[in-house]
Amino acid sequence: MAAEIQPKPLTRKPILLQRVEGSQDVVNMAVIVPKEEGVISVSEDRTVRVWLKRDSGQYWPSVYHVMPSPCSCMSFNPETRRLSIGLDNGTISEFILSEDYNKMTPMKNYQAHQSRVTMILFVLELEWVLSTGQDKQFAWHCSESGQRLGGYRTSAVASGLQFDVETRHVFIGDHSGQVTILKLEQENCTLVTTFRGHTGGVTALCWDPVQRVLFSGSSDHSVIMWDIGGRKGTAIELQGHNDKIQALSYAQHTRQLISCGSDGGIVIWNMDVERQEVGAWLLGLALLKNNSSAATPAHFLILL
Repeated sequence: MAAEIQPKPLTRKPILLQRVEGSQDVVNMAVIVPKEEGVISVSEDRTVRVWLKRDSGQYWPSVYHVMPSPCSCMSFNPETRRLSIGLDNGTISEFILSEDYNKMTPMKNYQAHQSRVTMILFVLELEWVLSTGQDKQFAWHCSESGQRLGGYRTSAVASGLQFDVETRHVFIGDHSGQVTILKLEQENCTLVTTFRGHTGGVTALCWDPVQRVLFSGSSDHSVIMWDIGGRKGTAIELQGHNDKIQALSYAQHTRQLISCGSDGGIVIWNMDVERQEVGAWLLGLALLKNNSSAATPAHFLILL
């Protein structure tokens, strides 16, 4: 039975600080530059733009770079100022931004996929670039050499990608509603298990590496919390939207999950509150236990 939570309505209203305009087509992703009053955006119009706030209070492009193909996604690492951009043609292009964010220098290209790149994650600790594409492939590359380290074919086009650095487990959500968990080594991967809890496609994933909890949002209007680190098989369904989940974000310091839906709603969940578990797990759970490199699929479970 699902645990239906009635979230409290927000009494405070968000304040519009600034509207950044200028792209000629759909902006597929934008990130805030930490410690700088700036924003990086990538668009279907093939442009990469770095917007910095000027003395006038307006944002103007300090970098305007045109790519050979529409820009579908990106990953930005503030520590190294490394910008990885996924393209519609399947290529991942890597740049380094200058300290003043007025220049981006090309580094390398990865021929990662046969079609549009859907998601990118750069893992600084391992110097890995993880990606998924519309070709139903998950791939990871070495960011130092540019060499492809391995890949895995998913059952459907991936729509969510998260990674746990400590245990080297990757979580891939796809349009079939399935979440696939892989254990990555330097040049190979092992299928750990798959979660099947949604009746619609997975639209967003969010990972809490401290509590070791995975959140998955879906077009079935629900969010499921998978308590992976607890090793007790706990799965909780959160019902607070009337349309598909568009995005998830998690604040570790307050243990609050934020979910955005196509219904126009933004729901803030307090994950410290005890909730009723959903369904029954078929096997015992040992996923992502510390030093669990020897784990095999028999140790894990699937929620039906």
